[in-house]
Amino acid sequence: MGDVEKIPTGVDGLDDMLYGGIPINNQMLVAGGPGAGKTLLTFEILYRNAKRGVPSVFIPLEEDTPMVLRNVKEAFSEFDDLDDLVKSNMIEIDGGGPALKVKEVTDSELYSFGNIVSEIESLVKQNNSKIVVIDSVSMLKLVLGETSLYRKSMMGLISTLRRLNVTSLFTSELPSTERESLIFSPEFFMFDGVLNMYQIGERDKRNTMLEIVKTRGSNHSKALTPYDITPSGFKLTTAKIE
Repeated sequence: MGDVEKIPTGVDGLDDMLYGGIPINNQMLVAGGPGAGKTLLTFEILYRNAKRGVPSVFIPLEEDTPMVLRNVKEAFSEFDDLDDLVKSNMIEIDGGGPALKVKEVTDSELYSFGNIVSEIESLVKQNNSKIVVIDSVSMLKLVLGETSLYRKSMMGLISTLRRLNVTSLFTSELPSTERESLIFSPEFFMFDGVLNMYQIGERDKRNTMLEIVKTRGSNHSKALTPYDITPSGFKLTTAKIE
């Protein structure tokens, strides 16, 4: 497992947990409750890689492009070169195409999901992306429901991204923000890797924690690790990594 080629996330402490990064061409699920920071974490991974010359695409299925950029800039005020990376197409953000089609999918228009997959493929090819973020699969589940169609559709999307030889990050809502009461949804088992973000504790004091549940083909830390979201990015406390 030590010979697996990986893409470093560039996130402070996360590569230590992943023993070097995400295996290339793996499809990873990043799951968490509202406010855990899953969208911000996946965007920071794109940002760090864009700074070292790796092109990527961020595909929001719930928000438009200006809103994505506004939220990222508010959280990461020290990402001074973000606009330059977007203008140079090192980070492609498309919040107009797939987002509208996802909202239009109905039982009588299931072909629309095939259109979504085709559009995602076009976006990947547009700037020769090596990393793709899809934010989030919860929108697809909301539209298609907990059905075999949803699972088949997700498997088709994952297969397409594997064929394109990209490393992908999918965000998803956790059914519970508490680790102890977590029940794994079927999609957890479709992905090569699963990263969970928790908010643990009482209502007036909740600690944010991150856990690598699995990374297929590679070892990883089993530690439940605290994290903070700062103006310069995520900070993981990795002193107790095992």
